[in-house]
Amino acid sequence: MSILSVAVTGRGLVSPDEPVVPAGDEAFMRGRAVFETTRVYGGRAFRLGAHLDRLERSAASLGLEPPARDELVSLASQAVEAGGSPDCSLRLFWTPSGLGIAITAEIPAWIDEVRARGARVVTLLWPRADLPWLLGGVKSTSYATNLAAEAEAQRRGADDAIFVDGDGTVLEGPVTNVWWRRGDRLCTPSLDLGILAGVIRRTVLELAPGLGYRVEEGRYAVAELLAADEAFTSSSIRELMPVVEVDGSRLARGPAADDLQAALRALAAVDDEVR
Repeated sequence: MSILSVAVTGRGLVSPDEPVVPAGDEAFMRGRAVFETTRVYGGRAFRLGAHLDRLERSAASLGLEPPARDELVSLASQAVEAGGSPDCSLRLFWTPSGLGIAITAEIPAWIDEVRARGARVVTLLWPRADLPWLLGGVKSTSYATNLAAEAEAQRRGADDAIFVDGDGTVLEGPVTNVWWRRGDRLCTPSLDLGILAGVIRRTVLELAPGLGYRVEEGRYAVAELLAADEAFTSSSIRELMPVVEVDGSRLARGPAADDLQAALRALAAVDDEVR
């Protein structure tokens, strides 16, 4: 990740090379902290308010003090301005010691390259996190297994992974929500499976009807994904990513992912949600 700028509670802007997390903070010692990632379009963080809402829910699930919302908005603004790039990623962190951190970074070049050709994915076994104590849908910095999943996908020659549970139910990706289309119907796993309530997932739910697509949320076997007319994933940084191969089986590239990608970019150009 090529970091552009960093802003920290009580200090404002600091050098990206400067240490900012105390050694005794459980964010460092145990991965007990929460974070959010959004994309900056034209100098504005997309749906920052929705991300801050989810940050608050994640913090509550981990027993952290509520994030200082106004402070994080200020740190985000400082970081985006100092980053010098109108189109970048923005990450916000909140730790048990009440430390807020905003980081901007360049958008990885590989994202547009993979979008152009379509992503190859593999399915990986993953436990369903539908019990509250498993912290399903919480964005914590305990991210080692998600990174391990991405590394395993790459080891198998794929670009990304899709998690399925022991019953073969489709869940989500390491950093994405999963979608597929049959005719004019878009299917996506239900939130009651313990998956992340993605901000772009919610945005797709809003945009799809206006583009002529019906949306259905539920529990689906991986066979339904493999039989789809097209498939794609959604996330804040990768946006809408067409999927053209699952476990070696080819999927056709269809219009929905491209339609929704264009609609997302159009919305981002005018969206002004901040708090």
